[in-house]
Amino acid sequence: MFNKLPPLAGVPLRYGLIAGVIGCIFLTILFYIGNHPLLIFPFFDPRLVLFIIFTFFVLKELREYYFGGILFFWQGMIACFVLTFTFATIASLFLLLFSSLETDFIPQYVALFIERAQANYTEKEIEQIGKEVYEQSLRDLPLSATPLRLGISYFFGTHAISFFISIIISVVLRRQPKPL
Repeated sequence: MFNKLPPLAGVPLRYGLIAGVIGCIFLTILFYIGNHPLLIFPFFDPRLVLFIIFTFFVLKELREYYFGGILFFWQGMIACFVLTFTFATIASLFLLLFSSLETDFIPQYVALFIERAQANYTEKEIEQIGKEVYEQSLRDLPLSATPLRLGISYFFGTHAISFFISIIISVVLRRQPKPL
């Protein structure tokens, strides 16, 4: 199936499917061990490790096996986008389904979010935001935390996390032909 696609689409799509399945497993495991997957500090998010590993292997495979040792930056970025889009779609759809079926997922998210917001914001920060805005946000959170919104947020958050990794690894692994 992937052999019929151009390498710039087929290779990252294949790796994106694998990464998406692994990401779904991480989401499930994190939830059941007590670390809500949507409230993990970004530097400890498993998506970082997944993107670093899979982006590296996608670009290396493209460069070495399909493009004759040459990889332009734009090719790297396109491959990274396909990888990220595939992963984000699979993981976000899984999150949408999982949060719809697991009755504790959203209530636990809301409770932990409110608990952390109350513990981490000082009175001075709350005054800067505005006490009314802060309290209204906490009151509205249970209503706005729907499976669809969480899935969409996870989808776009995945792209944000992947963007900088994609740039760095695309620059590091690119090789251009030597001038004559």
